[in-house]
Amino acid sequence: MFEHDDRPRLFALPPGVDFPRAVAEGLRARFAGQPPEALARVSLFVNTRRMQRRLSELFDEGPALLLPRIRLVTDLGQDAAFADLPPAVSPLRRRLELASLVARLLDAQPDLAPRAAIYDLADSLAALMDEMQGEGVSPEAIRALDVSDISGHWQRSLTFLGAVEAFFGEASEEPPDLEARQRRVIERLVAGWERDPPKDPVIVAGSTGSRGATQMLMRAVARLPQGAVILPGFDFDMPAPVWAALDDALAAEDHPQFRFARLMQALEIGPDRVRRWSDHPPPNPRRNALVSLALRPAPVTDQWQVEGPGFAGIDTASDGMTLVEAPSPRAEASAIALILRHAAETGTEAALISPDRTLTRQVTAALDRWRIEPDDSAGRPLPLTAPGRFLRHIAEMTGTTITGPALVALLKHPLTSTGGGARNDHLRLSRDLELEALRDSMPYPTRAALLRWAGEKGERLAWVAWLSDVLDELARAGTRPLADHVAQTLALAERIAAGPGGEGAGGLWDKPAGREAKRITDELQREAPHGGSFSQADYRDLFASVLNKGEVRNPVQPHPGIRIWGTLEARVQGVELVILGGLNEGTWPETPPPDPWMNRKMRHDAGLLLPERRIGLSAHDFQQAIGAGRVVLTRAIRDAESQTVPSRWINRLVNLMSGMSAEGEAALAAMRDRGRDWLDKAALLDEAVPVPPAPRPSPRPPVEARPRQLSVTRVTTLVRDPYAVYADKVLRLRPLRPLHQSPDAPLRGTILHRVMERFVKETPAGEAPKDGHARLMTTAEEVLEADAPWPAARVLWLARLARVADQFLAGEAERRSRATPVEYEIRGRLEFDTLGFALTGTADRIDRDEAGALYIYDYKTGHIPTEAEREHIDKQLYLEAVMARAGAFDKLAAGRVAEVAYIGLGAMPKFERISIGDEDIFATRDELVALIGKYMHRAQGYTARRLAETQRFAGDYDHLSRYGEWDHSTPATPEEVGG
Repeated sequence: MFEHDDRPRLFALPPGVDFPRAVAEGLRARFAGQPPEALARVSLFVNTRRMQRRLSELFDEGPALLLPRIRLVTDLGQDAAFADLPPAVSPLRRRLELASLVARLLDAQPDLAPRAAIYDLADSLAALMDEMQGEGVSPEAIRALDVSDISGHWQRSLTFLGAVEAFFGEASEEPPDLEARQRRVIERLVAGWERDPPKDPVIVAGSTGSRGATQMLMRAVARLPQGAVILPGFDFDMPAPVWAALDDALAAEDHPQFRFARLMQALEIGPDRVRRWSDHPPPNPRRNALVSLALRPAPVTDQWQVEGPGFAGIDTASDGMTLVEAPSPRAEASAIALILRHAAETGTEAALISPDRTLTRQVTAALDRWRIEPDDSAGRPLPLTAPGRFLRHIAEMTGTTITGPALVALLKHPLTSTGGGARNDHLRLSRDLELEALRDSMPYPTRAALLRWAGEKGERLAWVAWLSDVLDELARAGTRPLADHVAQTLALAERIAAGPGGEGAGGLWDKPAGREAKRITDELQREAPHGGSFSQADYRDLFASVLNKGEVRNPVQPHPGIRIWGTLEARVQGVELVILGGLNEGTWPETPPPDPWMNRKMRHDAGLLLPERRIGLSAHDFQQAIGAGRVVLTRAIRDAESQTVPSRWINRLVNLMSGMSAEGEAALAAMRDRGRDWLDKAALLDEAVPVPPAPRPSPRPPVEARPRQLSVTRVTTLVRDPYAVYADKVLRLRPLRPLHQSPDAPLRGTILHRVMERFVKETPAGEAPKDGHARLMTTAEEVLEADAPWPAARVLWLARLARVADQFLAGEAERRSRATPVEYEIRGRLEFDTLGFALTGTADRIDRDEAGALYIYDYKTGHIPTEAEREHIDKQLYLEAVMARAGAFDKLAAGRVAEVAYIGLGAMPKFERISIGDEDIFATRDELVALIGKYMHRAQGYTARRLAETQRFAGDYDHLSRYGEWDHSTPATPEEVGG
């Protein structure tokens, strides 16, 4: 196949060329006219399975021939010649073993790292081990580093590194990692080739040689008599002096051509010895030259001043290039979606290439507007799918106090109770439990609380029995072997998915997402015995990290011409239009993750890869992709938090073009104009038609639909916000209590009312107890223990009560000296026959003195109404006095009201008397009659927020009245509603 040559044989293809197609056609051309079995003797090694599939598809296009042996570099170890090497250990097993080692280290030395970092540290250690084994760096070489200036940090790092030395070397009793075995395979293969080189052609295509073991293979293949290496995206436009400058990894590792320069240096050849594999021209040669100039390494960018002004063909280079500088990520996604939609309409094959998965998901969502489903090569992360969320939720709930929101999320999950055909009944019971208990009085569901809710209803009892067993199992926790944790999670998941009376695992393991979850969890279950013991918190972190390894492809048939690729997939594909999205620093290129073990100089001295390696690979991907025929470069100027920094490659390209010449500035302006055109079109799609604000409502329902009964507190609401009474009593809309119950002020008030009622009832008549403080606090503790299931809130509320207890008891003694408590939480009803209306209410406490006069008290844990509020809005105590004067309270004879007062129990305790006499009671009664009488006429509307005392006043029905579209200065708009 190849002519004899003593020097290594390197071929390459320029950026922008469809690399797999060029490789396939180059092979066809070289074997034209030869026997059909000649091509079948070729061994073609590629670095990804996607490249392998694409090459097979291209050969399948015809004409008919025998295919070369297309193999993955990572499949070398499967040959029979390497059967004596022990099989590589599963990556998950190695990470679990490392996690167990890290956990034991942290038990012995807790100051080394937080326990939440156990799996992350294990993952980082595993990556370091892979790198050391792939690059042939031994632990001894690491220990020999000069670390005199960072000895403290290095000692901590060595503590971890020392724990993994047992996994290194051929003499190790542990099975090798994938990288270690791969290097052993390649070393043995290369040694065998040196003794007896293969006679048939061997080709390595598509690899950049960024890993030490792979570059070792490439060097060996390039030296074979019938061997060749085909490099992708080789910069034929870069001058030889610039190639020579790429000799220092510390200065040039982030350059896109650095790996090729290092390979040529190892082979002792120059760039002039790299030949083109085929005569496939790049789509835009001048653009390749422009990008090559823009990406020159930093020490030689002064050459822009020399070469830039004389650059020929800037118009040709920028033709077909568009620069979109969007104001926000949302605008960027909308513009990209519009470009892809136009490509779909015109039949143009297009691909969005970006490492930013958030951006690609936004673009996918925007394309759904036109029912375009792109072919996303990455799929969705498993934790974002239904089975992933389900498993993660169960692992997070295990060993914790189950809250109402967490339980509802589990009960309403689409996979819960899918195994017995009774999911509708399950959802109905879940809804009833939520509305009747979880939102009312059950912040922490327990078996006893659930049984009280179920009562004697048989259907509920059976369902609650199943649910209670699930809760009991979720409560089981503690430090256990990892295998036990995993078995519990999976057993619970299948039981919950099956539902009461169901069998199997319901729909948990169905569909692609379920099968991927099954694959991941089966592997975890298989390797769990190697993981040691974990606490529940450590296990939750580990389980979430393992799930993050899974990805699920969308089962829906995607659009054949619209694709979304990561940078890896883009290396092996070819389309007419390429969109490079998310071109901001930190996204593309991605900021290298912090290395907890070594700094970059230590890595360089040890022979490991530098952090800039990833940036260099990203730069090479960028240089490859921007060489396509039509290219759109997009970035967002701002993100959700601040101004963004454009990608260094965009910066270089823009700065170069701006300073080249007037033609360069004009070409850059044209690129931006094309980008603004797409942004303007995308903005038109999202442009909203102005809608006039809603008026301030004042509905006028029919008189017969209006309420004929109100409580004293609702009368206050009628004065303050009549619309709330309309929504409640006429529309019969009730605000839902929050699902996540919290110890808020209203609940505190309710509980303290119970404390006071019980304390006052148990106090001997006519006197305050001598041990009043102790008895009051004991009573409060008992009531809080029963009614407030929040330990922190109980402590806080008891402390607050203790601060005001003495003042309350002193006031109570004075109150007892004047009258005796006779009724607590007493209900009453007063009929107004002339209006056909009834006033109802519940008084906190009523005392009676020896003369029969009544004293009405209201406990207040919060704000006590001011005099102005009592005069114009809050008439609660006055109305209770009206009812007491008329004998409207149950089992309480009518009597003169001598006093009404507020007993303040808040931060500033206060006993506030309100002077009242018969004339005040009769005046209040007349005001109530007049108020209710007005609302007995159709002309009187229920105006929203009629008399809100503060702007911060929040009503339960503000969203219904569209408050915010109008304010308190807006006139009410009466409207007749109903019949």
